[in-house]
Amino acid sequence: MIVWLNGTFGAGKTTTARELVSVIPEARLFDPEQVGVMLRHVPDLPPVGDFQDWPPWRGLVVETARRLLAYVGGVLVVPQTVLVERYWTEIRARLERSRIPVHHVVLHTDQATLTRRIEEDTADPEARQWRLDHLPDYLDALPWLIREGKVVDTTQLSPSQVAHAVGLQVEGAGRPRTAARTPGAGTPGAGPVAPPARTAVRRTGGRVRRAPAERIPPEGLGSL
Repeated sequence: MIVWLNGTFGAGKTTTARELVSVIPEARLFDPEQVGVMLRHVPDLPPVGDFQDWPPWRGLVVETARRLLAYVGGVLVVPQTVLVERYWTEIRARLERSRIPVHHVVLHTDQATLTRRIEEDTADPEARQWRLDHLPDYLDALPWLIREGKVVDTTQLSPSQVAHAVGLQVEGAGRPRTAARTPGAGTPGAGPVAPPARTAVRRTGGRVRRAPAERIPPEGLGSL
């Protein structure tokens, strides 16, 4: 299965992903950005503003994920911003055709907090400006992101608490319980985390079938 962490640039997806692989058993990090880096070394590709605009990037991401899961199994944690709905629809449809379950999680932070975090991160000035420039695109994409994914509000949470909240979402959708080292829901300062939706499980012909998990409504979106 795949846990896809979406959200705007600078929302903490990579940091959360690193925490998450220590929370979900048999999880591994897969960064699709490296596929884009590879394609940038191919001469004479049409110039684009973002490597996601190259159709081969979208196909290669799916094929790489499919082959990785066929080889090692388990869970791929994928931290990648996708703000163009048709790109996400294409990626999701291809994964579904490969019969790979996808848990699409949107990491959301209120705009004021997100802008402050980006401004305070001075390690990479070029990345900082990229993140600021794409905030309007994220706000435009937010309606379909809410519709297509499960939102985790990270405004008041540390990376480990965000990983725990995502773990609850995945567990609620049918994944086995997270490892014992996962911090409990009552971690001081963690803020309210919605409990995982319970799924009905029954066996049919030797296969485990699960009822769809109930959507957990996002909190804190009223500030936008």
